[in-house]
Amino acid sequence: MRDSAGIPGGPEAAGGAGRPPRSHGRRRRLLRWTGLGAAFVVLAGTATGWWLYNKLDGNITEDTSAAAELFRYERDRPAHLATGSQNILLIGSDSRSGKNNAGYGQDRGTQRSDTTILLHLPQDRRSATAVSIPRDLMTDIPACLKADGNRTAEQFAQFNWAFQWGGAACTIRTVERLTGIRIDHHMVIDFGGFKKMVDAIGGVEVCLKEPVNDSEAKLRLTAGRQTLRGEQALGFVRARHSLGNGSDTERMDRQQQFLGSLVKKVQSNGVLLNPARLYPLLDAATSSVTTDPGLASLRGLYELVRGMRDIPTDQVKFLTVPRKPYAADPNRDELVEPDAARLFQQLRMDKPVTVAPPKPESANAAETSGAGTEDGTEAEVTDEGTVTPPVPVPTFTGTTAGNADCR
Repeated sequence: MRDSAGIPGGPEAAGGAGRPPRSHGRRRRLLRWTGLGAAFVVLAGTATGWWLYNKLDGNITEDTSAAAELFRYERDRPAHLATGSQNILLIGSDSRSGKNNAGYGQDRGTQRSDTTILLHLPQDRRSATAVSIPRDLMTDIPACLKADGNRTAEQFAQFNWAFQWGGAACTIRTVERLTGIRIDHHMVIDFGGFKKMVDAIGGVEVCLKEPVNDSEAKLRLTAGRQTLRGEQALGFVRARHSLGNGSDTERMDRQQQFLGSLVKKVQSNGVLLNPARLYPLLDAATSSVTTDPGLASLRGLYELVRGMRDIPTDQVKFLTVPRKPYAADPNRDELVEPDAARLFQQLRMDKPVTVAPPKPESANAAETSGAGTEDGTEAEVTDEGTVTPPVPVPTFTGTTAGNADCR
């Protein structure tokens, strides 16, 4: 009797008794190769991510010399009075050293702080306040360590000499002495680095009432709406002689307007939440800055940016420390008191400030900046739940990133 084994199409034709059909084997092989392919993609993605992280992390220059100098004078530095808040000193160097800066003049082995901004981030991270410190402000500069190992004498001098004499450490100690505010971190960026970061976000839009032709700043622009990139952006924030009345006060106002437009563009374009747009910015930023050890890592910078990315643009405030022409030399500046002391006290204690444009009827609005007034109130609640009387919130001349529209 013939069994089913000899019948065409029986178990032998299907691959033998007890064996699954060939289609099942092909399916298993396909799943195996798909799994291997997926594993390869994951590993490749992980390796690429790790390579990118290390590349960005390795871009950052750590300022160990400033850290050592600040540690030396730790006893003289002010205490940090507001837990959770941060004060970061942003320093724009006018150094001509390096291939990206050689076109701005001869490198004589000196550098000054072309721009200095004290950025205050409150504990709740619901706002940010950027205070410009005039380069021509006359102030007390402590004894500082020079690059050649010698030390300068303590003296009353122009603010931006501090950076020339003793770099970031000397500038930080000068700001701390001037304001009583503890500086937690600092970042130094030069001409080339500034241009790279502006280019990384596709330029920044500004509006010009008149055409500009400034050979010293390497800047030629027509009137109207402009998107500035690289060299033009740098020239715009540095120009003095061809824009306005040529004063450093107007230049600081222009720098604040530019930074407001930059902040607004970064937030509106979703740069901080879009990896494809974020990477070029991070690459430009990390390869362009010198920071203290606390920020000298991608993680440190990320934590800083993460704390700022959700701040509304109308709460990103820009102002200049209250100042007026120095009595002994109108080409220099001095603080306006008690307005400056009031501003420093608010930041030191992590209390709010508000900003408003200058009043048109102010006869000296172009010469005196930041005169404080009282506007609004701030009620305080004690640990026991008792509400204290409202405290006036001081208002200073300034602007916000929310007002950076090009009209």
